[in-house]
Amino acid sequence: MTDPEQSSDSAVQAPRNLRIRPWSALKFRDYRMLWFSSIAAMATMNLRVLATGIWLYEETGSGVVLAGLGLIELGMRIPANLYGGALADEVDRKKLMAATQVASFVLIGSMAFLEGFDVLKVWHIYVVTAVLSSTSVLGGPARSALTARVVPRSHLMHAVATNTATMQIGTMVTPLIFFLTSLTTDLTLSFTVITAFAALSAVLPLMISIDGRAESATTGKSRIRNIIDGLMYVKSHPILPGLYLLDVGVTIVSFYRQLFPIFADQLYKGGRGTTSLLTWANSAGGLAGSLIVMFTRDYKAKGMLVLWATLFYGFLLIAFGATTVLWIGMIMVIFLGATDAVGMTSRQAIVQLTTPDNMRGRASAAHSLAAMSANGLGQAEVGFMSEQVGADQTMYIGGVISIVVVFLIWWLVKGVRQYRYIEVPSGAAIDGDYDGTPELPDWYIHEERRDIDLRDLK
Repeated sequence: MTDPEQSSDSAVQAPRNLRIRPWSALKFRDYRMLWFSSIAAMATMNLRVLATGIWLYEETGSGVVLAGLGLIELGMRIPANLYGGALADEVDRKKLMAATQVASFVLIGSMAFLEGFDVLKVWHIYVVTAVLSSTSVLGGPARSALTARVVPRSHLMHAVATNTATMQIGTMVTPLIFFLTSLTTDLTLSFTVITAFAALSAVLPLMISIDGRAESATTGKSRIRNIIDGLMYVKSHPILPGLYLLDVGVTIVSFYRQLFPIFADQLYKGGRGTTSLLTWANSAGGLAGSLIVMFTRDYKAKGMLVLWATLFYGFLLIAFGATTVLWIGMIMVIFLGATDAVGMTSRQAIVQLTTPDNMRGRASAAHSLAAMSANGLGQAEVGFMSEQVGADQTMYIGGVISIVVVFLIWWLVKGVRQYRYIEVPSGAAIDGDYDGTPELPDWYIHEERRDIDLRDLK
């Protein structure tokens, strides 16, 4: 496959008259390398989460123990996210990604060794989770920020959607990999396979050819100052705070993915197989949601797309809590995964599109901080509530609160509901529809008959 041209300053340019298809981002060689490395990193993380969650639940039978795992992840991820965002805007992003995956290789390999000798303990899982929660998020902002460097701006929405779709395909496959490797009496084989994926994810980022440093990389300031500058930038942004608050408010009361062992037990009286089926269904829905984003490029109201998806998500939580038949529950989980993926993909794309390159690491870190913090708190809250009132009542409560949060964000943060995205790449046709109209800002907020370009808000 011939790669589209790339300019000398590492900014990828789209060939003239290139028809943009859902898979067009894969035409760029550096994006493919980033894509492969993301697959390996995603498989490492997903398999680790599955293996450690199953191991803990089988060893203790306690939802509180799983909730404790979420709190550990939260405590470690908050400082690591902020620090990783600043690093991503200062150092070579490729090397940062590789270094963080080396830590996964070493520590997951250690768990495989301990499990092989039947000496793996709960505290081992907690310690490894604490360390990997830090190292994995250190590389996350770099990976997100690098996406906008390896494809032209006209392909960015598709690149982000491709990332999400690939992640969902991977999470459909990884439960099957886990199930096959967990058929033995212990999880030694599972941890060994995860270690192999971690090794691959440590090598692939170094095969990306562009300069891994941000354009106009931040220099001459302390890292604390850079972190503060990044937070102030996000705070002053007219859209991102509302999107982050929406994600946090909903996820804290509804995070269910890492607690599928509890739902499999309480709702469907199942074990490992049922957990794998629910995980697969969630990933299938996520894939469908990613494809929806790919095929809604002409839908300009991206902020409203997030709000509509999250609103449906709230109603689906209530429906999921009411099901006790596995196949019906899987259908509900598919739709939950789809609506969640639409919101997540759109949020990630908005961060990339409305943030300059030398701020993308910190803006992505703030997004990741909001999501990961909400996931950790949500895992703890849903795990605790499931123990107290049951999984079904927990989903009812989460669904109602999620619906209320959507209406509050719609009402209070007008930037989200008024956000519009227009994609008119300079010198390129979009599916043959470009009519020569002068290039417009890449996004605008229509407010009181004014078109506001984010670049004017620096």
